[in-house]
Amino acid sequence: MDHKLSCGIVVVRETPDGWLTLLLRIFHHWDFPKGMREPGEEPLQAALREVKEETGLEDLTFDWNDLFFETGPYSKGKVARYYLGKTAESEVVMGNSPETGEPEHHEWRWVSFDAAYDMGSPRVREIVKWARQAVAG
Repeated sequence: MDHKLSCGIVVVRETPDGWLTLLLRIFHHWDFPKGMREPGEEPLQAALREVKEETGLEDLTFDWNDLFFETGPYSKGKVARYYLGKTAESEVVMGNSPETGEPEHHEWRWVSFDAAYDMGSPRVREIVKWARQAVAG
């Protein structure tokens, strides 16, 4: 098992104004829900667990099958794998960290792909470009 694999989901939902995606903020950094894989977990299982823990969202479909995007190494060699999941839910409930009991993030927002690109770091922008292209099909 790769101990430096972080797994997450680019969560999207279709609205009358177009597609929106969910970003979470910690300090000044915006990213998609993700976290480290636990022993014995498959990457998609880890991604689903992290999304549930960080956002409360469970009603996800994978209209793009098992399509995923992996980042290059960052933060001491960690690699992040993102799947693309769709939901009809709009309410997000940020969960607390199992380790600290405190919220892992400071804020969440449903935003357009354009806004997500503008808000993201260069690493996150690559994920936004991939997700936008996949959703546009």
